[in-house]
Amino acid sequence: MSVYSMTGYACLQHSSTDNNSLVTEARSTASARLGLEIRSVNSRFLDLSFKLSDELRQHEPALRELLTQRLKRGKVEVRAGLDNTGAGTLTEPSPRMLQRLNAAQDNVRAWLPQAAPLSVAEVLRLSAGEQNHSTDLGAELLPLTQRALAALLESREREGARLATMLQDRIEQLRQLARQAAPLIPQLVEQQRNRFLERWKDAMALTDGSTLPEAAQDRALTEATAFAIRIDVAEELTRLDSHLDELSRLIQKGGEIGKRLDFLIQELHREANTMGSKSAALELTRISVDMKVLIEQMREQVQNIE
Repeated sequence: MSVYSMTGYACLQHSSTDNNSLVTEARSTASARLGLEIRSVNSRFLDLSFKLSDELRQHEPALRELLTQRLKRGKVEVRAGLDNTGAGTLTEPSPRMLQRLNAAQDNVRAWLPQAAPLSVAEVLRLSAGEQNHSTDLGAELLPLTQRALAALLESREREGARLATMLQDRIEQLRQLARQAAPLIPQLVEQQRNRFLERWKDAMALTDGSTLPEAAQDRALTEATAFAIRIDVAEELTRLDSHLDELSRLIQKGGEIGKRLDFLIQELHREANTMGSKSAALELTRISVDMKVLIEQMREQVQNIE
């Protein structure tokens, strides 16, 4: 399966001229157009919002069901509306339309004799409104949404592939840092052991000039051992390597992995922090800082994965 980002965008349009079955009463070059836009950004859960024109609000439940079936996480905004592309074009009313308007005017003036007659501008406006009403593009909204949703998923998949490549690169850099840290611990332990022994020798030489007693040597070795335990990061390196293996496996598997990746990133950060707190050498401190920088970069990108 692919890795999907929660960031994506899709925009499609459908015109009434694209559908040969649409028949209007007005003879005009004007056509209605249905526009749909879907955009998504990262979110902990699936958050859908709709901004639909009045003619399309009845379709919101169907749109919500359609998006819920395909999307699992992200803040998704859907915008849709109807637009008359021939708004600046003079519409010639059909004879049938004129008969209906004339009959309506006669009925109104029969009850309200003082009512003003319809002007040419009002006739054109009413006939244009009737045309838009008869041009029902609402039925095309769901098919158009399906196409836009497919385009959105393709966009999210492309972005997810880029994120997966970046994460794999950071994982390899963390492995290299871990390999640099592993041989430092035995060296530090040996250096500290020799330092303890030298100090005990100097201390005993100042007292009576005799050689180092066995008990004093044992004490020095005990102190060196306690120091080795305090600075040992072998467990942290082992857990870090295990988390990196799991991260790599999840990225290769794909699917809905965002929350699990986020948890593993937190665990990586914890191990890097522990390594820094146990650090007894400048080089190990540098490795810990470099690890935390890489992990923070990964955390920011993992927030965008579904």
